[in-house]
Amino acid sequence: MSDSLHGKVVLVTGASSGIGEATALALSKAGARLAVGARRADRLAGLAGRAPGEVLTLDLDVADEASCRAAVAAAVEHYGALDGLVNNAGVMLSGPIAGADTSEWTTMVRTNLLGTMFTTHAALPHLLRSKGTVVQISSTSGRVASAGGGVYSATKFGVNAFSEALRQEVTAQGVRVVVVEPGFVATELTSHISDPAMRAMARRMADSMRTLRPEDVAGAVLYALAQPGHVAVNEILVRPTDQTV
Repeated sequence: MSDSLHGKVVLVTGASSGIGEATALALSKAGARLAVGARRADRLAGLAGRAPGEVLTLDLDVADEASCRAAVAAAVEHYGALDGLVNNAGVMLSGPIAGADTSEWTTMVRTNLLGTMFTTHAALPHLLRSKGTVVQISSTSGRVASAGGGVYSATKFGVNAFSEALRQEVTAQGVRVVVVEPGFVATELTSHISDPAMRAMARRMADSMRTLRPEDVAGAVLYALAQPGHVAVNEILVRPTDQTV
């Protein structure tokens, strides 16, 4: 890893666990100055205690546009700039469409899709000034939809579409847009599924393969962020070797 991230200011959402936590720690080890946001403030405090570099912890609910704007503003006020944004916050509430609790659909759309849009919109003026980078944590579900995952996939397809349109709008101004699409990762994401059959299926899938670790995805994020300014790695698809779709 080069020292290209040393001193850069990066905001990571959903940093209280999983991919977000691993990415924040990896960035800190690479010398970045961090702002980390999530709803679970106690976990962020623990993260800050383990990171070797400077970490600003932020109370952030990406489903709330005002919270997104406040988090970005706080990061810029504290550090004086913003060089990178990693939109990682997300939820996966899988289940069949028939008979679904549609409030879970609203939660996924507001968190996964609108949350990414809100935070990107708030950060963009600062990233345009710094010629920075936006990293969107999407999913293989943003490429292939499957039964029981229709709404989750819809949000991730939406993230991919939003990101490509954004890339076309800002790439000539020096802002890079990166979409990282992980396959099955060993995180607590599936534990939030309320449908018992879908939760059991997710456990069986995890047991059937050598899943990715959050650190594997963090490595992909760092790879993209550490490229020289004239190099844009716009898309990284990373699956477990054992995952077929």
